[in-house]
Amino acid sequence: MIELSEELLLRMYYKMNQARYFEEKLDDLVAKGQVHGTVHLAIGQEASGVMACLALEEGDLVSLSHRGHAQAIGFGLDVNLMMAECLGKYTGYCKGKGGSMHIADLENGNLGANGVVGGGFNLSCGAALTQKYHQTGKVVLCFAGDGATNEGSFHESLNLASVWKLPVVFFIENNQYGMSNPIENHMNIENISDRSEAYNMPGLTIDGNDFLDVYNTVTKALRYARAGKGPVLIEAKTYRYSGHSKSDKQVYRDKREVQEWRKKDPVLKMKEYLRENRIFTEKQILKMEEEASLSIEQAVEFAKKSPQPQLNTILEDVYA
Repeated sequence: MIELSEELLLRMYYKMNQARYFEEKLDDLVAKGQVHGTVHLAIGQEASGVMACLALEEGDLVSLSHRGHAQAIGFGLDVNLMMAECLGKYTGYCKGKGGSMHIADLENGNLGANGVVGGGFNLSCGAALTQKYHQTGKVVLCFAGDGATNEGSFHESLNLASVWKLPVVFFIENNQYGMSNPIENHMNIENISDRSEAYNMPGLTIDGNDFLDVYNTVTKALRYARAGKGPVLIEAKTYRYSGHSKSDKQVYRDKREVQEWRKKDPVLKMKEYLRENRIFTEKQILKMEEEASLSIEQAVEFAKKSPQPQLNTILEDVYA
């Protein structure tokens, strides 16, 4: 067990709540027609997204999935710029052109969220090869969903990463569904991590709703990869309360299933941990929640007041 300081626990809980509030607010803005295009919410997956990124060291890189808001917040992206991007404003990370699925910050090591299923695997291998070639000592954390592990890019990338012993950790958020398809319908194994055996790399399955399990496991995996031993595959079993996207009516699952998973809510589990271990007082916990909520309200105000992209910028940053 890795010892956690009070400062780190505070940051963990703050960011977990920040991720939850960000997506709840984004869901509300979508319902009001203030967000153009689609969004993919990860409400219920905060522990896996936030904690995995908090395990990174300064200078490490990350590749986000299309369901990447919690991941981005865990990595340290500015919620003001994230919200502006989601609302299509010029002050957003991609000047309002990328939207929710394409938030990137290359200068600070975020290779970007990827709208292509499995699109981050190959990019992460390339980034990891760069780290190895230049001997930077940095590691790449690559996020993807369970459905992406059926893509050819997954197997190609794991094979390449293993052969070249690349410093990359593949982190799969298994939320039980590939769009509307239950996982048991699209793969014939119990654990996605079992696929690591074919590539002779460590494979681990963890409770994606347990913040300690996620943080400890990813920290150790990053150390393994940083030491030059090669890649690691981690499967975090979790759950999304919302549909695949804003157009998903969720007719494929029972409401009781969602209710059962809500009993294992990652934000509430961490709150109970802080209470039971008397790490923070109720007043301190409430303050963190209020500050996280306020930061999102301020992000919305920033985004709404931000300018729209000008027509003469339409060809900027276009490469193909």
